[in-house]
Amino acid sequence: MKNKSIITDDNKHCYLCGSTRHLECHHIFGGAYRTKAEHYGLTIALCHSCHNEPPFGAHHNAEVMYRLKQLGQEKAMKKYGWTTDDFRATFGKSYI
Repeated sequence: MKNKSIITDDNKHCYLCGSTRHLECHHIFGGAYRTKAEHYGLTIALCHSCHNEPPFGAHHNAEVMYRLKQLGQEKAMKKYGWTTDDFRATFGKSYI
């Protein structure tokens, strides 16, 4: 993973399970917000299973995805001094 994350300094282990195998960069906010997520460091390393395999992979599990978005919002608001309204203006909605 080449992106500098504001979530964690450890990009050599899966953020969810700790595995060091088959790591992929997960953009906490995807779709139209993927570039912004990368710009603001809202990425984490996930192993392929935790990233993209059902039923627990972030892209297949709404609870996991929502928890990561909450964490991303909390970290971004703290790092950049944003209010909830600032975050909403950047990423479309609030998760906390």
